[in-house]
Amino acid sequence: QVQLVESGGGSVQAGGSLRLSCAASGRTFSRYAMGWFRQAPGKERESVAAISWSGDNTYYADSVKGRFTISRDNPKNTVYLQMNSLKPEDTAVYYCAAQARYYPTGAAGEYDYWGQGTQVTVAS
Repeated sequence: QVQLVESGGGSVQAGGSLRLSCAASGRTFSRYAMGWFRQAPGKERESVAAISWSGDNTYYADSVKGRFTISRDNPKNTVYLQMNSLKPEDTAVYYCAAQARYYPTGAAGEYDYWGQGTQVTVAS
């Protein structure tokens, strides 16, 4: 069982930055691939970024490449999402998720555990 708690969301002007954190419980955090997803009102949940067990492999949605960076600190049981050059279209609830595999997938249905989400609002 893994419990995930996101933090770091908030409101920011376009062009600004935020850093999301996701703290995980459990001693096997390092055996889970981790992903960040987001869901805007009226839209489906979409994959934003993902990272493998070791952190050596990362994946990004085309819409955030070059602006967002996913990382993890396994001893601290934490995964991060650094978001720079934020745009109004990045406004959404952001969720972290865990799946028991080395390489992450981009399909929300394939993740085993989810956090409660944190709101990110980017004003134009």
